[in-house]
Amino acid sequence: TVLTDNMAKIKITQIKSRINAPKMQKLTLDALGLKKMHHSVIKEDTPSVMGMVTRVHHLVEVTKL
Repeated sequence: TVLTDNMAKIKITQIKSRINAPKMQKLTLDALGLKKMHHSVIKEDTPSVMGMVTRVHHLVEVTKL
């Protein structure tokens, strides 16, 4: 995939518990691939991913790679 090679990447790490989060925020964490505390995933910096991060910004930490 030529397009994905030059896209910026971000590392998303869950830093707060999902226990008291509303269902939509839990589903957003699932969609991002975050399973438990301190779990990290690397995603492309696309508008759709950033929209999901915005919904759960208080539960995650984002690092540009």
